[in-house]
Amino acid sequence: MTTRTESVDTTAGEARITWHRAARPKLVLAVSHGAGGGIEARDLQALAAALPARGITVALVEQPWRVAGKKVAAAPKVLDEGWRGLWPALAEPGLPVVAGGRSAGARVACRTAAELGAAGVLALAFPLHPPGRPEKSRAGELTGAGRPALVVQGGRDPFGRPEEFPEPGGQDRYELVEVAYGDHGFAVPKKADTTQEAALLTITEAVAEWLARLPV
Repeated sequence: MTTRTESVDTTAGEARITWHRAARPKLVLAVSHGAGGGIEARDLQALAAALPARGITVALVEQPWRVAGKKVAAAPKVLDEGWRGLWPALAEPGLPVVAGGRSAGARVACRTAAELGAAGVLALAFPLHPPGRPEKSRAGELTGAGRPALVVQGGRDPFGRPEEFPEPGGQDRYELVEVAYGDHGFAVPKKADTTQEAALLTITEAVAEWLARLPV
C-alpha cells in the first residue's frame, strides 16, 4: 500500500484527499468525515488500513471547512459543493468510485451519488435523525440515493439505532449491518461482551464483502 496526500481546489475552498492505494486496485472507495471530527475517525482509519490489501484504493476526504481549520461544519449545500468539486480527482484513476462517508459525510454521499455517477454509497453512522428527535427523519436522503447502498450503524447510535431505519423497497434498496454496542463513533463500552477490535473488524469485513458484490 502506498499513501499520498493531494490538495484539490473547489469552489467551496481547498479540499484534501489522502490516498491509500492498492497495488492492483479494482475500485476507489472515497469516504469523508462527519461534522464533529476528521479522517482520524476510527472507522475511516480501519478501512484505510484493511481494504488496500483486498484491491480497494481508499481515498480519505477532508472537506474545505476542515482543511481551513474551522470548528463548525459548513451548510449542507456547501458540503455538497465541495464534494462535487473534488469528484474529478477521485475519478481520475479511471476506476469505479464508491461514494461514502460517516455521519454528515454519509448524507453528502447519498445526496450526490446519482448525479456524480457513483458506483455505490457507503453510509457509516448515518444520522437518521437528531438525538431524541425521531420525527426529524432524514431517511429520504438514504432511500433516494439511487445507487446500491450499505449502511453500517452502531447498535446504540443516538442518531438512529438499526431498528429505527425504514424497510427498504423497490428501487430504494439498501443493506444494513449492525455494529453491536457501537455508538455514533462506533465506540464500544469496556463492559460490553465484545471488544473495540471486534467492532472495527465487523465494519471492515462487512464493507469488503459488500464491495466485492457490487456490479462494477
